[in-house]
Amino acid sequence: MKKLFSLFLVLTLVFSLAACGKKEKTPNTEQGQTPTEEAGASEGKFKPGTYEGTAKGFGGDIVATVVLSADRIEEITVVGDSETEGIGSVAIETLPALMVEKQTVNVDAVTSATVSSNAIIEAVTKALESGGVDVSALTAVEAGEVEKKEEILETDVVVIGAGGAGMTAAIDLKNAGINVIIVEKMPMVGGNTIKATGGMNAAETSVQAKLGIEDTVEQFVEDTMTGGYNVNNKDLVTVMAENSADAIDWLDSIGAPLPEVSFSGGATNKRIHRPEGGAGVGAYLVEKFSNNLDSLGIEVMLNTTATEILSENGAVTGIKAEGKEADYTIHAKAVILATGGFGANEELYTKYRPELKGYVTTNTPGATGDGIVMAEAIGANLVDIEQIQTHPTVEQTTSIMITESVRGGGAILVNQEGKRFTNELLTRDVVSDAIVKQEGNYSYIIFDQLLRDNLSAIEKYVENNITQQADTIEELAGLIGADSATLTETLMTWNEAVAAKNDKEFDRTTGMDNDITTGPFYAIKVAPGVHHTMGGVEINTSAEVIATTGTPIPGLFAAGEVTGGVHGANRIGGNAVADIVVFGRVAAASALKYMAK
Repeated sequence: MKKLFSLFLVLTLVFSLAACGKKEKTPNTEQGQTPTEEAGASEGKFKPGTYEGTAKGFGGDIVATVVLSADRIEEITVVGDSETEGIGSVAIETLPALMVEKQTVNVDAVTSATVSSNAIIEAVTKALESGGVDVSALTAVEAGEVEKKEEILETDVVVIGAGGAGMTAAIDLKNAGINVIIVEKMPMVGGNTIKATGGMNAAETSVQAKLGIEDTVEQFVEDTMTGGYNVNNKDLVTVMAENSADAIDWLDSIGAPLPEVSFSGGATNKRIHRPEGGAGVGAYLVEKFSNNLDSLGIEVMLNTTATEILSENGAVTGIKAEGKEADYTIHAKAVILATGGFGANEELYTKYRPELKGYVTTNTPGATGDGIVMAEAIGANLVDIEQIQTHPTVEQTTSIMITESVRGGGAILVNQEGKRFTNELLTRDVVSDAIVKQEGNYSYIIFDQLLRDNLSAIEKYVENNITQQADTIEELAGLIGADSATLTETLMTWNEAVAAKNDKEFDRTTGMDNDITTGPFYAIKVAPGVHHTMGGVEINTSAEVIATTGTPIPGLFAAGEVTGGVHGANRIGGNAVADIVVFGRVAAASALKYMAK
């Protein structure tokens, strides 16, 4: 019994000591901390939670939401609905994921989207700082060597590039029962098409007939050849013009009608077709094309860069491409090249036009000429490669292009003195040259509320804070630093010319349906920017890529800005969209015919 009692005392003493030991380690509950919170605070480098920051972006506020765990940045979400599609939107798509991957805000800005990129970085920085993070102390995490998978895919046709031409071709092919894969290096579809603002040129269309507009295919061809200084390949121009009316009907059939028609620079007649309300044609078409890709189940491999066109015995057999997690060999019976131009690659375009160094560009970041390089590597011939167009009306701090429809709807250009200096609807190269000859190498585009009411594309300019607005012409003159009396006289002379349908100063004959008398009045400061590269791979009227030997490369087709020959030395506004839709469909039809052999 004594032994049992002694054992009981010993056990009691042991348990008491253990309890005392535990009590010494109990946290100070008066501080409101739980053991979990304390452990996270003492062992981790961040205070877990969700934090928010806001910065001024390109077109409005950018809001960043950051989720932190104790040891890492877990998630970054950025919202910026007013950022430019295809430029700022690319930064929103790419930078947050890159910051999470690198665990720092110290990442490179997206080319051509500096304002949006910096705003995203600033908003994320503010969010982190609100969570007590010393952003300057964050060091980039170097990604370990990841062994990529090697994947082999099979399809009927592979399309390189998810811009307007590539999506058009893919839609036609899928509707014909053909298996197709689109490879796109950017994180989103759209390419340069998303930047198109004016519309699509087409002649003898059902829309023109309904509106009582007289036009002919022959006049369309003549205008395009004249605008391109007859450097164009007339056979290609004729294919574009002859198939343009059918292309308008095709767009309508896939849910993308263009029911309005207006004037554009270099066009004899009202020919440029645009969405209802005058919305920018590019974003509109990209949305409609994308909807069709989804409904048809067309595979689009985003963030996947084509690196090589494969061939065997002289015929194209597929491509090689690099993705984030895998490298691909895609075997195909035909390849359609729709990678766009190189207007975002200053190194490349200044190689051919050194005087363009330092110009802003209206192009999306993906327009770097990859397809031209790949095609040249397998023997493709290049044509008109030195023909690079500037757009005359680009807002320089944002690279926003002011659509030709503004001038086509009745706007005028004035210099710093408040005087007109050109026919605003001459070809782009002529108007660009006239602007750079003015004091300061810039001008102002002037319009009124009536034009704003009839052209919804203007709302984007207002949202992006690039317009000056005043109730009177005198007030507007003060805002832009022009002489009030001079600007007033300029507008009076112009309005009289509109009434008389006779521009004695500069012989303008189009875009004179409405005067500039309905306040408030608006001005946007503009100058030229690199806009379109007219040169590229040579194609024939079947969109077959031509080799340096002068013969087609079997199995390789091309459409859109990656090609040369259609636009010559100067592209008329509205012809780029005509080019991508018409030749996107021609490339698809030719690929079908080739595979049927």
